[in-house]
Amino acid sequence: MGLEVALWRAVAVYRFAALGYAAVLIAMNSGGPDGYEHPAGGWAVLAVMTVWTAYATFAFSDPRRRGWPLLAADMTVAMGCLLATAWVESTAHLQQGRPTLPVSWVAASVLAWAVVGAKRAGIAAAAILAVGNFLVHVFADTGVRGGPSTVNGVVLLFLAGMVVGHVVKLARDAEARLARAVELEAATRERERLARGIHDSVLQVLAMVQRRGAELGGEAAELGRMAGEQEAALRNLISVRGAPLPPPRPAAGDPPRPGTTTDLRPLLTAYGSTTVTVSTPATPVPLAEPAAREVAAAVGAALDNVREHCGEQARAWVLLEDDGAGEVIVSVRDDGPGMPPGRLEEAAAAGRLGVVQSIRGRIRDLNGTVVIHSAPGEGTEIEMTVPAPR
Repeated sequence: MGLEVALWRAVAVYRFAALGYAAVLIAMNSGGPDGYEHPAGGWAVLAVMTVWTAYATFAFSDPRRRGWPLLAADMTVAMGCLLATAWVESTAHLQQGRPTLPVSWVAASVLAWAVVGAKRAGIAAAAILAVGNFLVHVFADTGVRGGPSTVNGVVLLFLAGMVVGHVVKLARDAEARLARAVELEAATRERERLARGIHDSVLQVLAMVQRRGAELGGEAAELGRMAGEQEAALRNLISVRGAPLPPPRPAAGDPPRPGTTTDLRPLLTAYGSTTVTVSTPATPVPLAEPAAREVAAAVGAALDNVREHCGEQARAWVLLEDDGAGEVIVSVRDDGPGMPPGRLEEAAAAGRLGVVQSIRGRIRDLNGTVVIHSAPGEGTEIEMTVPAPR
């Protein structure tokens, strides 16, 4: 909001400064033998420029009115004042290179278009006014299509539209990055505050349950083991510094939201426990939200297979990598007994489709690939690669 206000104030200041310059030239050229052919027309154009400058400054100050209808009206007034030069000024003076009535005042329209639509809109506005500059000489029947002064004015219009539009785009991008940085800082502060509260309450209770369960043995020991896993998972979750909180899981039947992205790291770190170690990059790994859900589900299916076939105490490692070239790689490795050759094909033939559907099927639907490395006594590693368009 601060950037928009500053830009429109600058355009308003330019309008009034250019109006003052045009008023001085019109006053100087209205009398004497070298004056306008129709002096009254020059004063009428100045009056129109004055009224429109006041109205445009007021109109563009309200964000709700900064649309293309107002920009079109601004361009129409600028073009009308420009074309009026052909009637007010004499043919001889135009042939000598005397400037148009509004002079540089018309460039305010180029600036306004550039502020709203960036470089492309600024160049388009400059092209429209360039046509008007040449039409002045056509209507005045000067026999030329504009002298050096006309060409110089047209070039300056194009430069103003291109440069100002580009600067506006850069400024808006910088403002967006600053807002994002402030948002991340606020999220980090809130995460740290929640982490302190959790550490002083929930984590200590879970640690106590784990310790007392191990001392009591029996069913209490199993409860203690589960409390320990939840403590480790919770510690891992709150230790992802700078990452946004994971999005809420969708309800059953709730379709994914297309067009949105989410950081894959929190979705995977949620699987961390005393037996599962999750390693992720320090920077966010954005994926389309539906793709991120499917990758996380495939990782969960792989970890379920580890617990089912390798036992509750088997260790697993999840590694997330972003190669920076448009692919995200997730590998799940365990220290289990491994699989003999042909084991997956036998399971699929017997109707056990956990790996085929839950892992390979999900990744295939994302146009990704799955590679499984396993050998008896050497554990199993599942490597999933999915495209991540930037």
